Amino acid sequence: MGAQTVVADVADELARRVVIGELAPGDLMPSVRQVAEEFAMNRATAQLVLGRLESYGFVDAHRGRGFTVRDVRRAGGVEVYRRLFRLSVPAPELAAEMFRDIVDTERAIVLDALLAYTENGQGGALPELRADLEELENLARAATPDHARLLAVEVGLVRRLLTELGQDMQRAVLNSLGELLSEVPQAVEAHYAVSADLHVLVWQALLAVWESGSGPSQAQLTLFEDLFGMYLEKVVARFEELVLGAPGAHEFADSRTATA
Repeated sequence: MGAQTVVADVADELARRVVIGELAPGDLMPSVRQVAEEFAMNRATAQLVLGRLESYGFVDAHRGRGFTVRDVRRAGGVEVYRRLFRLSVPAPELAAEMFRDIVDTERAIVLDALLAYTENGQGGALPELRADLEELENLARAATPDHARLLAVEVGLVRRLLTELGQDMQRAVLNSLGELLSEVPQAVEAHYAVSADLHVLVWQALLAVWESGSGPSQAQLTLFEDLFGMYLEKVVARFEELVLGAPGAHEFADSRTATA
């Protein structure tokens, strides 16, 4: 195992302690000497570990005092949130709370894009959308669908719509959310709590509307929004099931109960 791998692994372990609350905002992080002793490394490597945590945005350095834990949930940006989510899986309550926030944000972007394109679709993106949808169909037909690739293709479909609509900031946020979700296998699997075939059918129906140029009725739009909301509730419920079975999840839940 290389030195950089050791630094990354130990930094992730210390970051995980911040995520699950073992180290609270304002707490003093273990010193270079303490990190070196606990993880059986030399002090130069331990210093690199703490420097890595600072670059992650998890700690602040103070001359003469060492490193203190930042309030990462309050002050962190997208990259901090991305690491928080990945490390939160052994803490099912926290992971589920974060996942709901993520899919609510994703839902707002995707739904707005679909509705806006339905109202204002210019048609120029349709050939590319059709090609993406064909790939989605092929993936869904596989005996064991590749959920990670399915998610990437669906994010790509929405990205095309946002590009056509000129919504660059929403596209940037969607890209970040896609990367964030792709790093957590349970989040990817949960996205397909409803079969991949149904995802394909929804995209086919939307594409038919866009190609017809006639547009759906208000009642159809309302029904679509309601179904979209129900689907995301299933996604969140499936994620909760998956993280409760993750390594360390029950131990974390037991410790929370014992200290309550």
